[in-house]
Amino acid sequence: MMDRMPEVWFPHLNIKIYELDPVAFKLFGFPVYWYGVIIGSAVIMGLLLAQREAKRTNQNPENYIDFLLYALIAALIGARTYYVIFSWESYKDNLLKIFAFREGGLAIYGGVLAAIGVAWVFTKKRKLSFWLLADTAAPSLVLGQSIGRWGNFFNQEAFGRYTDSIFAMRLMKNNVGQHLTEDILNNIITYNGIQYVQVHPTFLYESFWNFGLFLFLLWYRRRKKFTGEIFLMYLAGYGCGRVWIEGLRTDQLTIGNTGIAVSQLLSGVLIVSSIIFVMHKRKNAKEI
Repeated sequence: MMDRMPEVWFPHLNIKIYELDPVAFKLFGFPVYWYGVIIGSAVIMGLLLAQREAKRTNQNPENYIDFLLYALIAALIGARTYYVIFSWESYKDNLLKIFAFREGGLAIYGGVLAAIGVAWVFTKKRKLSFWLLADTAAPSLVLGQSIGRWGNFFNQEAFGRYTDSIFAMRLMKNNVGQHLTEDILNNIITYNGIQYVQVHPTFLYESFWNFGLFLFLLWYRRRKKFTGEIFLMYLAGYGCGRVWIEGLRTDQLTIGNTGIAVSQLLSGVLIVSSIIFVMHKRKNAKEI
């Protein structure tokens, strides 16, 4: 009798996961996916954290509930729009596919940029400080990104090229039909008749990077020299992680046929501009 085979396998860490169902449970007969459960949990945790920080800095915590309602809708639209723009070849002949959210296709940078835009309008309408809101929300945002990446794990997506490093992850080839590059296909591993691809777990790299950035921002926020510095440090820190992690992924969104990964380019711009702005402001800022 053939041994039961793991669906996901970290061979060098001796971790085997035998069943990884993307569906968490069913509600009135409809499947509720782990991806949604994880994202929802991340949003709630981020909101609670932001409200706690708002109290500490003498802001109205209720403003962050109101802002979240607008930001979530904008982020979803922005994430989808960003993805569609840079995957236009997949949608140009069937525009209705643009609205097929359940088929996947969201880009985090699009969501972040849309949420920033909403924050700008929201603070202007409420006569609040954009930079204070951004500072308050930044740790929550990166914590949510850290948690949210585990949704990619349950979907077995957003992985990288072939690797035999200590963190190498094996996935059943039949479960991941897309984004298999030549180096992955040249290193197929067959075990007990089952074909596995062995790849970088880029979801794990980004989750750990973002959690480290979250801890750094918590430490740094009492040492900032000006309002807005925490947000700018988030942009620079997240950008640094995204530059190298995006370079490992096989599902990059590129600018036309240039081969340039749009997220790497955007990250580079954000890193440089944020660091220059922080250096300039810290040079001239007084202690808050």
